[in-house]
Amino acid sequence: MEHTVPTPEKTRYSDDELKEFKELILKKIDEAQHNLDLLTAAIAGNENDVNDTAPTFKTLEEGSNVLSKEENSRLAARQQKFIKDLQAALFRIENKTYGICRATGKLIPKERLMIVPHATMTVEAKMAEKKKK
Repeated sequence: MEHTVPTPEKTRYSDDELKEFKELILKKIDEAQHNLDLLTAAIAGNENDVNDTAPTFKTLEEGSNVLSKEENSRLAARQQKFIKDLQAALFRIENKTYGICRATGKLIPKERLMIVPHATMTVEAKMAEKKKK
């Protein structure tokens, strides 16, 4: 009769896996920074965009620019937060704590981290947290 010893549950990602995640995150940071640069340029570029002399069109155009500027500002703030979260993920990679759920201490599935590389919780822990709110 053979006795199989259960393999212990993995508690962290290997250095090779962490390197793979790091490359993914650096790519995401570059993309996010590019998007942030575009949004910042759009916000700055809308300063004096109203050249129409008709008062009605000028008012509508200014209103549109204000809405667009507010939306771009919101999007820029989201991009900044995303970049900050990705940079925090890089820090966790350096500490070799990347991919460990902050609620349960279990390893976040690789599939989830490939889609949401800045995730700090398993889907189950995230859902449980939302239910508490």
